[in-house]
Amino acid sequence: MKPIIYIFSILLLFSCSTKDENNIAKKEDYDKYLASTDSETTSKYFELWNSKIKPDSIQLLSFGNVAGEYTRFFKNTGDIHYLKKAEQALTKAVAIANIGKEGYRRALARNYISQHRFREALVLAEEASELGGGSMDSHSLLFDVHMELGNYNVAEQYLDSIKNMSNFGYLIRLSKWNDYKGDLDTTIKFMEKAKEKAESSKNKALMVWSFTNLADYYGHAGRITDSYNHYLRALELDPKNAYAKKGIAWIAFSNDDNPEEAMRILDSVTKQYNAPDYYLLKAEIADYLNDDYKRSENLDRYFLAIENPDYGDMYNAYNVGLYLEETKQFDKALQLAEKEVENRPTAESYSWLAYSHLKMGNKQKAQEIVKDHVDGKTFEPALLFHAAEVYKANGNSEKVAALKGELIGAIYELGPNMKKQIQDL
Repeated sequence: MKPIIYIFSILLLFSCSTKDENNIAKKEDYDKYLASTDSETTSKYFELWNSKIKPDSIQLLSFGNVAGEYTRFFKNTGDIHYLKKAEQALTKAVAIANIGKEGYRRALARNYISQHRFREALVLAEEASELGGGSMDSHSLLFDVHMELGNYNVAEQYLDSIKNMSNFGYLIRLSKWNDYKGDLDTTIKFMEKAKEKAESSKNKALMVWSFTNLADYYGHAGRITDSYNHYLRALELDPKNAYAKKGIAWIAFSNDDNPEEAMRILDSVTKQYNAPDYYLLKAEIADYLNDDYKRSENLDRYFLAIENPDYGDMYNAYNVGLYLEETKQFDKALQLAEKEVENRPTAESYSWLAYSHLKMGNKQKAQEIVKDHVDGKTFEPALLFHAAEVYKANGNSEKVAALKGELIGAIYELGPNMKKQIQDL
């Protein structure tokens, strides 16, 4: 027996080392970026302009500059407090501006987009457009808002109005448009062109944004090594970039089947970055590891975080999913899904509405919603899974079979926890 055990041990060791060698995410590439240091929440530039603001201040330039810094602090930390501070400063700027009115309205509209206050953003975007000046910027903003609201025909008109193949802003929106249409190859082609523009401009912020977005698209296309390399390129320029680290953690989890390493990466991120959805990802990984304690701990941290009223509607879609799958509060999920459809009538919102009806036992109503508002209107795997579940409940095996084929090819995007659920369709 001893030789057999020895041979088995050698084979096991070999298989483990081979698996590690085939992993895309390698510690030596990114460990240097995981050191826990506080994110920047002030600067000499901020202190200078903030000092000029008094209770009765009319220092327009101060409000604009301070708002820009608060927005940067929000991106650095994920702390909603800074986004709300930026809103306050921009609201004051909009109220007192006599010149450059349209620019401050656009800035406040973008703040509202970050808060998922899309209808309020649309009002400001339309006001900015009517004021004139910077029509390219206003039309770009109107494209963004209408895409968020699901007004795709209107969005396309604004996209056509800013057409300029040498412009970074146009290229990224053209990429987004093709992603919406489900043409991933064209999406990537235009995003690569945008990346080249960013690199030639030497603009660090645009380069980081381009690298992380292109990394996402490469992941959707199954080009995992390209995705990984672009997250690393983003970290080379911005070592604290939480989004890039999250992307690498996902590769470790979903592609490399290395959930422990994914959790280690995310643990380092959440020491200094406070966005609630990171706790949900950690809970998902803990679930895969059968670590009930860590799973519950991270869900608790998520729910505690979103008790802050400053988040408003930002996490509605996440909360619908949790009410349906975790707490089984189907009535609450349905109410929130209906609110989300009112706020943002996109395929995603309708998908959650249909799924809520399904969980409530209203399977025919769920199928009607899917047919009218989801089927053929989105290519997002998570939403296609909802549609497949609805069609399965209604006995539409032909639709289920077609969607199942697409979902099997999207296991990387959906994550290993979804594998069995897709197989069971």
